[in-house]
Amino acid sequence: MEEKELIAGLRAKDRKTVDYLYENYSRALFTVISRIITDQEIAEEVFHDAFIKITKKVDSYDESKGRLYTWMANICRNAAIDRTRSKEFSQDSKTNTIDDYVYGLEGTEGTVAFTDGIGVKELMDHLNLEQRFVIECMYFKGYTHSEISEEFDIPLGTVKSRIRAALVVLKKKLDKI
Repeated sequence: MEEKELIAGLRAKDRKTVDYLYENYSRALFTVISRIITDQEIAEEVFHDAFIKITKKVDSYDESKGRLYTWMANICRNAAIDRTRSKEFSQDSKTNTIDDYVYGLEGTEGTVAFTDGIGVKELMDHLNLEQRFVIECMYFKGYTHSEISEEFDIPLGTVKSRIRAALVVLKKKLDKI
């Protein structure tokens, strides 16, 4: 199904389109969440909520600002980050370290397959080490700009500059695809 058809079907609340979306995107979207939340049960709950939000808020998607998958991945990523910052999550997780959540799925087979499957790994290869590091922290591990700055002792302005430079490189590469 073409992206325009998918968007039109979602906006029309077509059940077959929602089923198609789930069948073809759920694994990748769940991986976005489970990179941030390693507890399978909580990750599934967050995914369920995010998927419902995607189907109900599809009218707010703007094609001129990016691809549908990117919009959906951002909803899932933001839902996972919001959950990790919630009071309920922090009370349930008092005995776990942040490393359990931030680094929990690094290097697992499913994560590599997800990254390779959509070509992110190849895109990341075009970044220098500093740019790659901040993008991985921000998009794949759920850090905010300030958290990257504080955690890794990098000035906030430098973090933002590296992110901006990385996004310019990635945009140029994506425009060629």
